[in-house]
Amino acid sequence: MLNNLKLRLAASLWLLGMTGVVIVVSATLPQLLTRVPRQVPLGVALAASMLQSGLMLAMAVWAGVSLSRPLGLGAPVIEAALARSNVWPEIRRQFFPAVLAGAVAGAQLLLFELLAPTAVINAAHTVSIPLAAKVFYGGVTEEVLMRWGVMTAMIWLPWRIWQKKTGAPKPVYVVGAVAVTAVLFALGHLPAVIAMGIGLTTPVIAYIVVGNALPGVLFGLLYWRNGLEAAMIAHALGHVIATLAEGIQYG
Repeated sequence: MLNNLKLRLAASLWLLGMTGVVIVVSATLPQLLTRVPRQVPLGVALAASMLQSGLMLAMAVWAGVSLSRPLGLGAPVIEAALARSNVWPEIRRQFFPAVLAGAVAGAQLLLFELLAPTAVINAAHTVSIPLAAKVFYGGVTEEVLMRWGVMTAMIWLPWRIWQKKTGAPKPVYVVGAVAVTAVLFALGHLPAVIAMGIGLTTPVIAYIVVGNALPGVLFGLLYWRNGLEAAMIAHALGHVIATLAEGIQYG
C-alpha cells in the first residue's frame, strides 16, 4: 500500500504531467487533423487523446513512486514541499547543474536545426507548437513518462534480479538504463513525425533519433545524480533557449 506522502506525490506528478498533455493536445491535434479526413468530432478526438496520455502517465507515475526510493532516485524538491520541509537546500543543489545542462541542450537543439532535413524544415512551417507546449509537455510530461517511469523501472529490474534488492544499483545498470531510455525517448518522437506528414527516410530517422537521444542522455544523468526536477528544468530550459534564439534569428 502507498502511504499518504506517496499518494500525494503521485497525484502531484500526474497533475503536473497532465498540464503538459492538455496544452500540447489542445494546441497541436486540431492542426494535425486538418491534414486527414476527420472520422470523429474534434472534441471526441481531443478527449480520447488526453485519456490515452493520462493512462500512460498514470502508469509512469506509479512506477516511479513505487520503485524510485530504494534506488536512491526521487523528486526531492516536490517531496520536500509535500512534507512541508525546507525546499531551498534541494533547489540550490539542483539549480546550477540543471541550468548548465539546459544551456547545453538548447545549444544542441539550435545546432541540429541547421542539420535538419528539408522535409522536417517544411513541416515545421505548417505545424505551430507553442512554447508553453514545449515547456510543459517536453519539460514536465516527457520527464515524468521517460525518466520517472521508464528509466526507474529499467534500473529496478536488473537490481531486483541480479542484486536481489541489496545495496545501491550498480552504475552499469544505471548507465544502461540512461542510454536505453534516451533511445526510447527519441523513437517516441517518430509517431509525431508521421502525423506531421513527414516520410520516415533514413536522414529523417537519423535526425530525429540522434537529435533527441543526446539530450535524453543528459536528462537521464541529471535525474540520477540530482533529481527529477533537475531533468525537468534542463529539458524545459533547452526548449526556451532554442525557441527564443529562433525568434531573434527570424524575428
